[in-house]
Amino acid sequence: MRWVFFLLFFCLSLPTGYAAVSPDETEPNRLFRIVSYNVENLFHPDQDSINTDADFTPDGKYHWTYSKYRQKVQHIAQVITNIGQFDGVDIVGLCEVENKQCLSDLCSVLRRFGYQYIHFDSPDKRGIDVALLYRPTFHLISAYPIPVPIANGETTRDILYVSGIYHNTDTLHLFLCHLPSQSGGAAATAWKREAAIAVLQQHIDSISALSPKAQIIVMGDMNTAPEENIHGLHNAMLHLPKHSDSTQGTHKYQGRWAFLDQFYLSNPLLYITDVQVYSAPYLLEDDLRYLDTKPRRTYIGYRYQAGYSDHLPIRLTIKYKTDCLK
Repeated sequence: MRWVFFLLFFCLSLPTGYAAVSPDETEPNRLFRIVSYNVENLFHPDQDSINTDADFTPDGKYHWTYSKYRQKVQHIAQVITNIGQFDGVDIVGLCEVENKQCLSDLCSVLRRFGYQYIHFDSPDKRGIDVALLYRPTFHLISAYPIPVPIANGETTRDILYVSGIYHNTDTLHLFLCHLPSQSGGAAATAWKREAAIAVLQQHIDSISALSPKAQIIVMGDMNTAPEENIHGLHNAMLHLPKHSDSTQGTHKYQGRWAFLDQFYLSNPLLYITDVQVYSAPYLLEDDLRYLDTKPRRTYIGYRYQAGYSDHLPIRLTIKYKTDCLK
């Protein structure tokens, strides 16, 4: 009888928000953590003969020196380390990375996590691409860029497709996006993002036709407010807990926060234990014009302030239940 009272006392003593779980649910290999982060202008200081990156060189408008570049890389590595609670995250999707040298330097700083990277040069006129970091726990199957044709001869970033296997689960299909910006007005440029979504939808439909229960994740900077605009997927950002302090947004423009950075999930991946915006104090600064806070950027105009990015990163933690993935 005393054991009954002890068990009852123990359960009532658990902190609010915690739940008792069986041992197999706490196994590390059943948790999968993914980060999406627009790092804002990670350029290497060397002049690129192909891209129009002269502004981000030592003699350019931003006076982008090697010391500033190294600090930027260190800052990104700090964010990835901290958001992974010093254990690292399994996959990191990055937006606005110039080239492989930037990724090699970043992985060197993060070498204790064993990251490898995937990057393809895209036709973006500024030369900023998407890239993916992954740890050895993710077994790569394939990776390739998906071109996004835009009318009137315009170019934009490719969508990066990556597939692989994590801890002997079914194949995971990842799409990393940096959709066309709202420069020129949100309404006037909406058709560009819609064109990119249409290309993305074709590839998702092809996967779903072959495997209706496929594990599919779309992530990145969508450059628009969250919508349920990809058939067969659910926008995880629409389901953030309303009481959370991190639900204000990932990007702030003229005093207004917005969730430009997003995750979309297919049905078999709806067992989410945590979706959050990582808004550590060191990533923010006072917003003197519009009040409250704003992301702490590397530059404001041409004034260097040794910050991080104009975006905040987002993290998705998925608890795999193998019986639901078969």
